[in-house]
Amino acid sequence: MEGAAPLLAARGEEEVVEGRRRGGGGGATSAQTLGNVVVSIVGTGVLGLPYAFRTAGWVAGSLGVAAAGCATLYCMLLLVDCRDKLEEKESEETYHGHYTYGDLGEKCFGTIGRCLTEILILVSQAGGSVAYLIFIGQNLHSVFSQLMSPAAFIFAILLPVQIALSFIRSLSSLSPFSIFADVCNVLSMAIVIKEDLQLFDHPFANRSAFNGLWAIPFTFGVAVFCFEGFSMTLALESSMAERRKFRWVLSQAVVGIIIVYACFGVCGYLAYGEATKDIITLNLPNSWSSAAVKVGLCIALVFTFPVMMHPIHEIVEERFQSSGCFQKLSHKVRGAEWVGLHSSRIVMVTILSVVASFIPAFGSFISFVGSTVCALLSFVLPTIFHLSIVGSSMSPWRHWVDYGFLLFGLGFAGYGLITALFSH
Repeated sequence: MEGAAPLLAARGEEEVVEGRRRGGGGGATSAQTLGNVVVSIVGTGVLGLPYAFRTAGWVAGSLGVAAAGCATLYCMLLLVDCRDKLEEKESEETYHGHYTYGDLGEKCFGTIGRCLTEILILVSQAGGSVAYLIFIGQNLHSVFSQLMSPAAFIFAILLPVQIALSFIRSLSSLSPFSIFADVCNVLSMAIVIKEDLQLFDHPFANRSAFNGLWAIPFTFGVAVFCFEGFSMTLALESSMAERRKFRWVLSQAVVGIIIVYACFGVCGYLAYGEATKDIITLNLPNSWSSAAVKVGLCIALVFTFPVMMHPIHEIVEERFQSSGCFQKLSHKVRGAEWVGLHSSRIVMVTILSVVASFIPAFGSFISFVGSTVCALLSFVLPTIFHLSIVGSSMSPWRHWVDYGFLLFGLGFAGYGLITALFSH
């Protein structure tokens, strides 16, 4: 669900094409792939983890993050198993070369499977884009609180800028801002931890380890959102020069991220206790360093927002261009295609801005997205694809494990939806 993911996908596909010409995989080393995995997963959602730990308790929160990370890793490896099985079945002449998540859906259930998969990716990407807008609006409001509300920041500043940036079609021109956003993320985490350590006196005093069973789903939803980079799995694996090492590299990355997430969530909650806000940067003191990090992070996210929107624009524009009415209008009216495609971009950015302005709580929103759409993408579809493609050659216990993840994903998504509908 992160801004760097579309950039990495494009880069990965280029490396795959070149690698196939040489008769192997892509050109990325193990170290490069490790970095790409981390960049594709870690994003602004991590700054909502301390609030999730406050909700569940520091022990329950740590266990939730570990469970979400391990479950996500297992299901990511299921996709790799699916791709390997398809590679075995196909001859060298008919081998596809590089499977996407949508390709697996089509292999299993035809056009309906591809459409369902791409719709979920589209909604997930839209959820991440809305989270960006909420995050930027609330952080700018915390620095310039006397000027306007978070919603006003979204409409008065972010919407016009994003409409202008939506006309940029080259992802490579935005890549420096994606890197800058990742740097600001790291700086934000470092400053939060520094502030946390300064506030530590009796860190575990009046801090709950476990806040009850019903708080765990909220934390698990936030954690799943934070691990979202799922649709990048096959592109990252195919980009490696030595693809057989991918499972080990991916495992190393996810374990490292689990440790960092758990430490950051615990530190944030222990420092601020029940005062922990749903975006931890809002707890930072009104110092120049804190303000600089907030503004820097917001500026970086403003320029990486078009990267988040890129897959959405591609899917919408593809549907427009395949429409018979649109094709006829494009042939009859000069410039109609340009106007139509760019108008669709303006409409999509405006719709997401309106949605973001009506969402009051960042933490609740990312938990909802994580426990519904991300749960379907991360747990339900991979297990269905795995059972369909690899099921005939699996042992009985692997069937039971896959069915367990499938039922859990469906139940968790249902719980997240029901909670959202009836919580107010």
